[in-house]
Amino acid sequence: MHKLIHTLALLTLGSLTAASAQAHQIWLEQAPGAEGATLNFGEFGDNLRETSPGLLDKLGRPMATLLSPRGERQQALTKKPHGFVLPFQAAQGESIVAEDAQYPLYAMPQVGPQAKGWYVPAARLVTQWTAQPPRLTFDLVTTGTPGELKVVFKGQALAKVKVNLVTASGWAKEARSDEQGLVKFDLPWRGTYVAEASHSDKTPGERTGLQGPEKYDAASYVTTLTYVQADGLPALPASPAATPSR
Repeated sequence: MHKLIHTLALLTLGSLTAASAQAHQIWLEQAPGAEGATLNFGEFGDNLRETSPGLLDKLGRPMATLLSPRGERQQALTKKPHGFVLPFQAAQGESIVAEDAQYPLYAMPQVGPQAKGWYVPAARLVTQWTAQPPRLTFDLVTTGTPGELKVVFKGQALAKVKVNLVTASGWAKEARSDEQGLVKFDLPWRGTYVAEASHSDKTPGERTGLQGPEKYDAASYVTTLTYVQADGLPALPASPAATPSR
């Protein structure tokens, strides 16, 4: 009996760990003076950054692309204990997009005994509000109007998507995209803002995994956009750092 309870506890813990990982986001940050940008995994508004060893190791093989008027530069990220690091930052007028298409498929018992889901986290960092074309499968892009974003899935505007805007203090604001996929936010404080949106696609498909082709029954997309505002009210204090998962 004790062995059964222990086994059930381990299964429950594993399920909770998988669920928390899939609920997470990735986002890009640039620290002044740092050599490159960092891709974090966790919850920006909760000041939670997963680490390695730990849940950060769930990420497969994230790739990033620097978008510049002078051209593009694609780069695999290097895993460090507190995030994935790039060898460059985005200068003014540049941006970075990143995606992890190799996150391990997860079981979907509510769909079927063999059903698999694909979690696809992505991120974008912008340095200004000029209009940008979509690059990610599920993307948040700037439109050219300060504070306005467009939700795009496979190149098409997506309506009725919930977008959350958060700061490091935990302050958050929510809006839903209109028929043109647009949402607009006021940015009252200086500092870093991260917008997040998610989208579920129940269309089965196949991806190229690390070990070859892998079929999935549904895909769950989570994407973020990071922007650092220089003007406004003084930034609110950041939330205390949350303890990474193990």
